[in-house]
Amino acid sequence: VQLQASGGGLVQAGGSLRLSCAASGILFSGNDMGWYRQAPGNQRELVAASSRSGSTNYVDSVKGRFTISRDAAKNTVYLQMNSLKPEDTAVYYCNAGGSVYSSGYFPSRYWGQGTQVTVSS
Repeated sequence: VQLQASGGGLVQAGGSLRLSCAASGILFSGNDMGWYRQAPGNQRELVAASSRSGSTNYVDSVKGRFTISRDAAKNTVYLQMNSLKPEDTAVYYCNAGGSVYSSGYFPSRYWGQGTQVTVSS
C-alpha cells in the first residue's frame, strides 16, 4: 500500500487549500479514511475521517471549514480546507484502512508521507 499526499503550501489566513491523497494497493471505496496533522512540538491529531458508508467525523476546530471527500474513480481522498487560520499550520498526513467509530477514527499502519501546510497571519 502506498499513499501519496499532495496539495500543501503557503497560504494567507482566510485562504483555501485542497489536499489530495492518492492510493495504490488499496481501494478507498471499500475502506475508511482519515486525515491527520502534526504541528511542531505537538502530537499527531485526527482532523477528519470518512467511512466507507459515507459518514464523516471532524475535530471541533475545523468543523464548518474543512470537508473530507473521496473520488472512487481516481482512488483519491481530498481534504478541502477553507477559512484557514495560522493554527492550522502543520504537516498533514492521510491514513487508509482504519476504522471510523462514533466521533473518531482508529488509524491503520498505512500512512502517506505528509504535506506541509503553512498559514501566515
